[in-house]
Amino acid sequence: QVQLVESGGGLVQAGGSLRLACAASTSILSLTDMGWYRQAPGKQRELVAEITNRGTTNYAVSVKGRFTISKDNTKNTMYLQMNSLKREDTAVYYCRLYIFGQIYWGQGTQVTVSP
Repeated sequence: QVQLVESGGGLVQAGGSLRLACAASTSILSLTDMGWYRQAPGKQRELVAEITNRGTTNYAVSVKGRFTISKDNTKNTMYLQMNSLKREDTAVYYCRLYIFGQIYWGQGTQVTVSP
């Protein structure tokens, strides 16, 4: 069973930067499809960014050019570098992993962007 632990969330001023990390309990991260999702209060969970086992990336229009998703297979960790943060980026951010037909979710980390 794969376990995912997010970290790096917190409070940041608008225009600032934050880096989220998702540590996975697997040594075959190169075989996985992974992504970051977020959910704001009263809203549905939405895709922020994803990266496939082949390295292909995809971003939500609202974050493209500001966020960068990456994986470090040697550290079994996925990252989300967030720059030029806006108030509307405030949400709980979740790590998602897909492997061998199974989906795994982390518990989420809160990101709050102040004016």
